[in-house]
Amino acid sequence: MLQSQAKSVAAPQPNPAEPPRDVVRKLLAGRGQEVMETARRYYPSEIERLESSIAALVDDGRLKGPISGEELYAFLRRLGLAFSMDVKIRIKEHGELKSIEEKLRKSSS
Repeated sequence: MLQSQAKSVAAPQPNPAEPPRDVVRKLLAGRGQEVMETARRYYPSEIERLESSIAALVDDGRLKGPISGEELYAFLRRLGLAFSMDVKIRIKEHGELKSIEEKLRKSSS
């Protein structure tokens, strides 16, 4: 009887599974998180299913390493999930970042 009680106490409690969104978030590098959130606004149910699939691949050890924003965006486009990202082009001049508008304004003055 004491042995059966010791076995039940010693049995490890299974860790609760981490949500797929958190598993994927750990993989994303660079602008990956921004790409994922923008895609989620356009395709919430598809992104949720995609995150579950990616998390399963990570758990199986079939997917490792960081996923950059550019790689994620290209992958989502290949899946047929088309969306636009906010793009800002800035120019570094004398250690200062300037928009194209500011650059053109100063050069025309």
